[in-house]
Amino acid sequence: MNKSGISTVTQFVLLGFPGPWKMQIIFFSMLLLVYILTLTGNIAIICAVRWDHRLHTPMYVFLANFSFLEVWYVTCTVPNMLVNFLSKTKTISFSGCFTQFYFFFSLGTTECFFLCVMAYDRYLAICRPLHYPTIMTGKLCAILVSLCWLTGFLGHSVPILFISQLPYCGPNIIDHFLCDVDPLMALSCATSPIIEHVFHSVSSLIIILTILYILGSYTLVLRAVLRVPSSSGRQKAFSTCGSHLIVVSLFYGTIMVMYVSPTSGNSVAMHKIITLIYSVVTPVLNPLIYSLRNRDMKFALHQVLCGMRIMQTS
Repeated sequence: MNKSGISTVTQFVLLGFPGPWKMQIIFFSMLLLVYILTLTGNIAIICAVRWDHRLHTPMYVFLANFSFLEVWYVTCTVPNMLVNFLSKTKTISFSGCFTQFYFFFSLGTTECFFLCVMAYDRYLAICRPLHYPTIMTGKLCAILVSLCWLTGFLGHSVPILFISQLPYCGPNIIDHFLCDVDPLMALSCATSPIIEHVFHSVSSLIIILTILYILGSYTLVLRAVLRVPSSSGRQKAFSTCGSHLIVVSLFYGTIMVMYVSPTSGNSVAMHKIITLIYSVVTPVLNPLIYSLRNRDMKFALHQVLCGMRIMQTS
């Protein structure tokens, strides 16, 4: 209860995917398996890049950071989802909700920037191969990685801070499995269209600008690849860029439906499914996409797995 006598929300209820207890157990088991696979796959890539000196190049440094990002991206939502599947109350504290909200959007924004940087790296490597070593130096690589993390975590900080300062006096039920902007704005006692407009404008601007840059980069890459005389050279370039484009398509295809195109006509269930795809399904697929289409990464991962087996037997 605040000074004006209006009760203040101290926790929210995340409905998630409601259903019978047996269905909740099935959801819990499936999500736990996906979470373990996501952690295993992405951590394996990080270890492979760390231990294999042949992978100490900008492309794999970006990939290792991307995998590190994916680990935290799923960790900021999935553990709470797992707890809620087994919980009867399905509550999350006010501070916990907004902490999840901040990290979810900050990590998502950082992912957009990393996909941009990875596209730029492939553009330099394929379109300007002779200048690549002098342009993409270790110093520039470190600067780009730092900028991705910094801008990603600053992009939504001010709008989210303002949203957290809005009054929430009930109800406190969120028909979602995570704390997202639209459900939170709907629960606020005071309407604030300006804050909501700023948040969506920032999100749309980041998504549109980064996807345009990525598509522009890969258009130039494709044009350069088609000019490569040898079929083996074209195949290698297509293999590397193809994996990047699959990841871009999976991630941007879903977030654009959620945060750029009008979604008022979509059902709550559709919102949950779309969010589940880009926040849970995509991170588990990324290690498979990058490793299956990259010979060097497959070899490095094989070395990592063999090393783990040797450690277990010794």
